[in-house]
Amino acid sequence: MFSCRGRFLCCSCRKGLMAGPRSILSSGTLLSKRRQLPWWAWGSQGQPQASLASAGERNFTQAASEHQQGERKHLEGQPGQDLGFWQKRLADQLLPLWRLNYDEQLKVKFEVTKKTLEQLQSRLHKLGTMVVEVQGPGALLQPLIPSPVIDGYRNKSVFSINRGPDGHPRTVGCFLRSPGGKKIFCVPAGHLRTLPARHLQVAQCYEAFLRQTPLEPTLDIHQLGPWRRLRVRTSSQGQTMAIITFHAQGLSQEAICAHKERAKEFFMSGWGSVCDLTSLYLKERVTPRPKQSCFHRYQLLAGEPHVFEDVLGVKLRISPGAFFPPNTGAIEALYRVVAELGGVDQSTVILDLSHGTGALGLSLAQWAAQVLSLRLVGQAVEDARWSVAFNEITNWECQRQDVEKAVARLRKFQGDGQALVAVVDPAGAVLSHRVIRAIRGCPAIQKLVFISGRPHAEDMETFLQLCCPVSGQDLQGKPFTLSQAVPVDMLPHTLSSQLVLAFTR
Repeated sequence: MFSCRGRFLCCSCRKGLMAGPRSILSSGTLLSKRRQLPWWAWGSQGQPQASLASAGERNFTQAASEHQQGERKHLEGQPGQDLGFWQKRLADQLLPLWRLNYDEQLKVKFEVTKKTLEQLQSRLHKLGTMVVEVQGPGALLQPLIPSPVIDGYRNKSVFSINRGPDGHPRTVGCFLRSPGGKKIFCVPAGHLRTLPARHLQVAQCYEAFLRQTPLEPTLDIHQLGPWRRLRVRTSSQGQTMAIITFHAQGLSQEAICAHKERAKEFFMSGWGSVCDLTSLYLKERVTPRPKQSCFHRYQLLAGEPHVFEDVLGVKLRISPGAFFPPNTGAIEALYRVVAELGGVDQSTVILDLSHGTGALGLSLAQWAAQVLSLRLVGQAVEDARWSVAFNEITNWECQRQDVEKAVARLRKFQGDGQALVAVVDPAGAVLSHRVIRAIRGCPAIQKLVFISGRPHAEDMETFLQLCCPVSGQDLQGKPFTLSQAVPVDMLPHTLSSQLVLAFTR
């Protein structure tokens, strides 16, 4: 059913997976000397520094507040250091494995994942839960599947605005903390191996746009001016979508319109036209009334409203606010693993509990009897329905209802030789206890495939709840047994990989 390239038994690397990075990188045989990673990539507890560029608005505000309380002065870099020095510092902080060749990276990731799986097995044994322990081709932990693209693989990048190492207040890049954590810079991201040239080009043009506008950003989040973050999304079809976060902050409607028109003119007919944008969006922060939570509204300034991506032969529509995994090539390998671990064929009914644009369920529909998607919300539903119509998919259904109610309907599932397989991809969120309870309580679900990007963190507790013995009136239903685990490298040069786990009962 699958090509050789998509099977998890075909990779050349015989090792792979994910766990606490500290235990592996500080004492593992693959990196026996910790200094093989640069010193500034390690925090005070021996773990890699967190990326502030990927942090939320709350973390940025906190950093800004800390800076205001400490010192209000320009954040120039150390004398004598050129931009290349700071860009390498940034790469070391965001991509701790970028100095290793790719084979070495895979070995590190495998050992990290192996440690995580050993920890999970130990905790499951303490609960009295069975765990498959087989050597050879049927072993619990399978080889790590490498990414088909190593450099420039990201289809989405986020850039911030702040003072650069040279002191210029309008620098577009990623945030970098000084080794002591007291200073914060915005460093151009040209040295990051994960970013394609098109993303960097749009970021450079955005910086040129900012430097010709009258309002000057400062470190204070409340005085930053209207222009904030830039998000760039590209597709394998050559499309480019730029999304600029805009905070009106009490500006008049006339001023807001003038700013929007200036951005549109710059990118569509001015210097920024070299980016050849397919779509230019404004992500505007809106506060309806005092004491009400703000929300973000997407406004199309120019171009097409969507971009499109191809995954396993299925054309998918992607809206500006939609979640889509960052490595398109690795997505296909990941979804093939899910299909194989789930035993998906023409007799399989898939209960899709993943987030995003519905890419997982829509891609697997070509091999399954039926796909029922339950966790799509907002614009993602419209994207998925467009994709269904365009690809003429007739065996996919989306239900916008509570997961517990939907699963309850399947408790008496009886098909003509059909098997019900649940596929879960929280996409960074924590699977709620209610959903876990609903899955456990549905006897028709005999197989569960779980895609985890954080198996050593919150997802570990989810695995334990799925597999633990019946406990009072809370977790009913026969517990699952962990039967196989396959790691897929979605993010080369980082410590992260996706771990696909198969549970049966």
